[in-house]
Amino acid sequence: MVASETGMVERRPEAVGGVMRGAIGKKKCKRMTKISSLQMLFMACREVFKGFGTVPHPPDVTKLCRILDNMRPEDVGLSKDIPFFKAKRAAKGIPRVTYATIYKGEKFSLCIFFLPPRAVIPLHNHPGMTVFSKLLLGSMHIKSYDWVDPARFDSSLPSSKLRLARLKADSVFTAPCNTSVLYPTSGGNIHAFTAITPCAVLDVLGPPYSKEDGRDCSYYKDSPYKSFANGEARTRKEEEEEKEGEKYGWLEEVEMAEESEMDGIEYLGPPIIHTSC
Repeated sequence: MVASETGMVERRPEAVGGVMRGAIGKKKCKRMTKISSLQMLFMACREVFKGFGTVPHPPDVTKLCRILDNMRPEDVGLSKDIPFFKAKRAAKGIPRVTYATIYKGEKFSLCIFFLPPRAVIPLHNHPGMTVFSKLLLGSMHIKSYDWVDPARFDSSLPSSKLRLARLKADSVFTAPCNTSVLYPTSGGNIHAFTAITPCAVLDVLGPPYSKEDGRDCSYYKDSPYKSFANGEARTRKEEEEEKEGEKYGWLEEVEMAEESEMDGIEYLGPPIIHTSC
């Protein structure tokens, strides 16, 4: 998620530590004696993401997951003692989420989200995007859905209309854990994060959000699935999946709540070297 493209508030950058300033350095093409995990991720993303309308091939997904699975908080300059993990106004409501953009290009972006305990990133979608999420620190609850029929429940429908979605995840994850991957129409494309402890999540989005290209972020509220109250008939496949334990929910598009706005800070972790190689 990118603040300027999703309605989130982007404040003036703040200093968050004494780490090297600047996310990207430029060098002429030459052999690097040592490649950091973040640099390795950046170089792999340049190879994997081809732009809007494409989805990474399975071997490429495996490649990125392998890199992300081995990444540690230190690889992006983090520790459990950094200030923005501590809620400043915990007694006055839900604490705010902070984010730092490491890199953003036309084909992909790298971003870190920092969530104090009880902070929430509400249910939202990723239109036409493939997203890799790596929980670097902490424990969080993740809930995610996919549309039952993406072609049937498309963006042309009225926003007030309830849409049926299949529940994909409703569990607590604790770092270190495997990277999660969502796709344009599967893998839990619509998800929400709730921090149980201080958390840091590294997101790789390909391509990034873009209002101009029709990839704006939409927010939803979910309701328990009880019956097809709107008169839609169930297919035999849906009836069989329900018997096998598949769970569903009704999703309704909503405006982003004011308390869900995020604060942007400057990324001060290890830099990315952007070569022409």
